[in-house]
Amino acid sequence: MDKSEQALQREQRLAAKLRENLKRRKTQARARSARHEDPAPETDADKKP
Repeated sequence: MDKSEQALQREQRLAAKLRENLKRRKTQARARSARHEDPAPETDADKKP
């Protein structure tokens, strides 16, 4: 395997990792957004007297 093949494989590997990272971050952002949009209903313990 010459250097150009190694460089190409490295680029492909990094691109795949970037895609995985982006998917994970989008999923996390959606989860955070959904949590803020749909707050849990108040319970008696949450209410202040």
